[in-house]
Parts: sequence; C-alpha cells; structure tokens
Amino acid sequence: MTALEVVRAHYAASDRGDLEGMLAPLAPDATWTEAAGSTYGGTYTGRDAIVANVFQRIGADWASFDVTVAELLDAGDTVVALGSYTGVHRATGKSMTARFTHVWRVADGRVTGFEQVADTALIVGAES
Repeated sequence: MTALEVVRAHYAASDRGDLEGMLAPLAPDATWTEAAGSTYGGTYTGRDAIVANVFQRIGADWASFDVTVAELLDAGDTVVALGSYTGVHRATGKSMTARFTHVWRVADGRVTGFEQVADTALIVGAES
C-alpha cells in the first residue's frame, strides 16, 4: 500500500467506528503527537500509549466526536490531511467545530509518525 492508501484506510476505519482498523497500520514504535494546548497534548509512542492517552480519553470525554477530512495531500512517504473535528462534550453538553491538519509519516506501509495541528482553543472551550 502507498502512504496515501494507508492514511485513507485509517480514516475509512474511523468513519466506521473501527478502532482496530484505525490502529492496524501503526508501526510498533509509532509516535503520535497531539497538539500542545489540547487536553490530550503530548507525544505518545506505541499502540498502547496512543490508545490510552488519545482514543480511550476521547471516547470517555466526548458524546460524539467526528473527523471530517476535506483534503488529502500526497507527498510520497508523508501525507497531509486537512479537515475538521465536530463533537459534543459529555460533561458540558457543549459542541465544537475545529479545523485540523494531520501530518502522517509512513514507511513500508506502516505509520511511523502522526502529528496533529488543531485549533485547540475551540476544542478546550467545549470542555469547560
């Protein structure tokens, strides 16, 4: 699979609510960076750390959380996704829509790195 196909498959699994499918292409030592200023901000290495610090927390905190990709930019082993998050926070009932950029690094069909850039002020605003 090309890097673009790997990233498309991740987002398709996300659309289906298939966490295992989303995680399948991660290399064992993949790094996942959530934007500074976010509740989940930081860099996590390996599947278990990524699941515990990102996906489980999002599932616990948000009644709904959707990722909409508007555009994928293919740069060989790097893929950039432009899009938006929408969600409703469980504790506050507040909704948000925030733009994001995701930078994916792929080698040999495996995701080796992910970095999120997002409008964290809009996300955090829904949490309080």
